[in-house]
Amino acid sequence: MPQKVYVVGVGMTKFTKPSPERDYPEMGKDAVDAALVDACIQYETIQQAVCGYVYGDSTCGQRVLYQVGMTGIPIFNVNNNGATGGTALFLAKQLVEGGSDVVLALGFEKMGPGPLSLSVYEDRTHPADKHIAKLSELAELTTAPGAAQFFGNAGLEYMRKHGATEQHVAKIAAKNHRHAAKNPRAQISKAYTVEEILNSKKIFGPLTKLSCCFNCDGAGAVVLMSEKAVIQNGLQKKAVEIIGMEMATDTSEVFSGKSLLSVVGYDMTTLAANRLYQKTGISPKDVNVVELHDCFATNEMITYEALQLCEVGKAGKFIDDGDNTYGGRVVVNPSGGLIGKGNPLGATGLAQCAELVWQLRGEAGERQVPNARIALQHNLGLGGAVVVTLYRKGFQNVSSKL
Repeated sequence: MPQKVYVVGVGMTKFTKPSPERDYPEMGKDAVDAALVDACIQYETIQQAVCGYVYGDSTCGQRVLYQVGMTGIPIFNVNNNGATGGTALFLAKQLVEGGSDVVLALGFEKMGPGPLSLSVYEDRTHPADKHIAKLSELAELTTAPGAAQFFGNAGLEYMRKHGATEQHVAKIAAKNHRHAAKNPRAQISKAYTVEEILNSKKIFGPLTKLSCCFNCDGAGAVVLMSEKAVIQNGLQKKAVEIIGMEMATDTSEVFSGKSLLSVVGYDMTTLAANRLYQKTGISPKDVNVVELHDCFATNEMITYEALQLCEVGKAGKFIDDGDNTYGGRVVVNPSGGLIGKGNPLGATGLAQCAELVWQLRGEAGERQVPNARIALQHNLGLGGAVVVTLYRKGFQNVSSKL
């Protein structure tokens, strides 16, 4: 049997507007230092590290971690678009399951201003060229930012099928901005009304400026331990169990089918979530708090049903009933999500983990979800990859051998 895996330390920087004032080595080090302090350990205890970033040269992970310590440990660098942070966490968990006792997952990003670019290099095949071709087959391309066209068109498809409206999209964005206003680490600290969101600059389809995430700079870090290491370090009170974690990539339906929902990751999210619920025995109804990849408010809307938080086609009712926020069935994106907190691609998945750990420990301050016991994380990358994770409060089921 693989070892149980626990989160014992989390850290993240405040997410900020892209700026030349702070570079990725400084942000990454700040996040790692915070996670180590939270875990009550020194860097020398770390046995392996997985680092995630999208915009950066090779071995940026080493550049960050060498400032903290040069202990000769294996350091891996990964890039999976928006799912990069979750991928780093997924690999770190596998390293613990395979026998390591203390592993670090780190994500960081230094981004530029303006819309998110779908391409870095112009002299080679774009990795999402087939996705772009499918988008152009199913919808008319415009001069709007590419990512907004993907997720905006997927939202329009969902709206046509199930009767959701622009009002529902704006309600999601307003909720996340409202949550972010209580998060001192969030990029945007202002709460906006539904009307203000609807009246902000039109980006594409149902998406306005305030219902899209913003590029930002930031970093997040997570320390994972085996059950044995948790006990040896006396961290039972801090430990949060990773009950299960599933990663999936696109299915063939993306290119053979006729749905833009598939193109933006609905199918792979559904696949990963189904596997996770089946393997863990946890029901979506057991989940109290969710950090969901709301790069655009339309993606949060379609992901509700992919994660089985609501019935198929019922996202509009789920939103109208307030079942996605405090006082409802489940609190989604108490951190403010990507829309309010920000989306530094490589750091996003680790920041989601940090928020859920704080929630399960009861350390989320004004954002605290009452009686949070089970948490769900969804981290998505176009092109594509998705990581879906379940967490449980506390250190449980200690082996009798220990």
